[in-house]
Amino acid sequence: MYIILMKLMNLSMTLIWILVGLMMAACGAYAQETGQKVRQRSESYPQDLAKVDSFENLLRDADVLIKSGKPAAAYALLEPLEFEHAGEVRFDYLIATAALESGKPALATLAFERVLAVDPVFPSARLDMAIAYYQLGDMPRAKTEFIFALKQNPSEAERTRIKHYLDEIAAREAGKSTVSAGYIEGAVGYDTNVNSSTSQSQVEIFEGGTWRVATLDPANVKVSDSYYGLAAGATVTHRHDSYWSYYAGADLRGRVNRIQKFFDIFGLNARAGILVGENANRLRIEVMGERSNLGDAPNYYSAGLNADWRRIFNPGDQLNVFAQYMQYRYYDPFMKPNDINQQAMGLGWLHYLAEGRSSISGSLYYGTEQDISPVITTNYLGTPFVVNPSGGRIDGAKRFTGVRAAGIAFINKMTSLFASAGMQVGDFSKVNSYFLRQRYDRYFDLGLGADWHWNELWSLRPQLYMFKNESNIPVYAYDRLNFSLTVRRDFR
Repeated sequence: MYIILMKLMNLSMTLIWILVGLMMAACGAYAQETGQKVRQRSESYPQDLAKVDSFENLLRDADVLIKSGKPAAAYALLEPLEFEHAGEVRFDYLIATAALESGKPALATLAFERVLAVDPVFPSARLDMAIAYYQLGDMPRAKTEFIFALKQNPSEAERTRIKHYLDEIAAREAGKSTVSAGYIEGAVGYDTNVNSSTSQSQVEIFEGGTWRVATLDPANVKVSDSYYGLAAGATVTHRHDSYWSYYAGADLRGRVNRIQKFFDIFGLNARAGILVGENANRLRIEVMGERSNLGDAPNYYSAGLNADWRRIFNPGDQLNVFAQYMQYRYYDPFMKPNDINQQAMGLGWLHYLAEGRSSISGSLYYGTEQDISPVITTNYLGTPFVVNPSGGRIDGAKRFTGVRAAGIAFINKMTSLFASAGMQVGDFSKVNSYFLRQRYDRYFDLGLGADWHWNELWSLRPQLYMFKNESNIPVYAYDRLNFSLTVRRDFR
């Protein structure tokens, strides 16, 4: 009996130790689990922050792609996250913009609607939504959105753009196929070199086998004067259908100097052409002509052909490719050796900044001038001998290359500032027999000004232009400064 009791006690102690061990194991497991949960909570904060940073970087990358003209790449980057982030204004606006600018207006409207559902007064989203509906051909909804955007205090550039779209929609709704526009303007100004001539009154020339000093005619020496000017013009455009349009226009310009009447300018130019394609991908071909008087006598006339192709890649970027052929003919027999045929071609880029409130543009071009006149050039300084027996102008044919840049910035609804600059280099084919040099020119110009619109049709424009032509032949070198103040009235 005693032995049996001892065995039962040993078994009981064993069970007790097993139970204690299980309890301690359970407590250890609980403590470990609790520790893991604590560690997971502490580790989740940096993980969440890393996720946020990654998403912010992705949004920034998409924004950079859109602004650099790669909206399709931006859309491909954002599209996988649309289900997760739809409803977030910043994400929705970026993916909507990427869709619109990569040719997916239907997808863009869905994302823009999400933006406007959260922020109904988001100006850029409202305007872009209108453009998306316009591209889809949904003119009633596009018109509604454009009118709403017009009431949201847009910039002057955006206002002009919206009105252009509304005019297009109105023309379609009314079946209107012919529109016209015109202007009239008056100006006063001061020009430091009305005849674009050298400031030197005497030059050294080679004549009769020797060098001598020649005195230039006063008409060929720099002279300044104040002036007033008048101009008017009109254009009529007929839309045949959504793809074809025709237009014709003319401009009349005159400038009268206060004293130097010999250099008064009167000009008339006319043009007519066709427009082929939609607004975002358009080809223009036109014929044009001009007649110009100098003083009270005809000076020259010109005629030619111009073509340019415009491709709008997105609301902020536009490519232009252009080519031109012109013939210039002088009336005065003395000037006939300067008759030329001119060819030029080039390309340009226009980019809008600050949601259309500013723009910058640039272009490169190359051209040639053929001196086609059969007239033999003779000495205009008094000695009757032939200086260019092969005919044409004394410096021969010309090759030229140029670059231009321009910018516009709206500082408020009524006022914009503008600037332009250009440089052209030209070299000629013949050795000038008066100077025994082959002519080489470098031309520079710089323009600065402002436009102040006190209403939609009236504007005031002060502007300053500086010109400089450097040449290895002194009679062609000059500098010029021209300041003017212009009042303009538009009609449309």
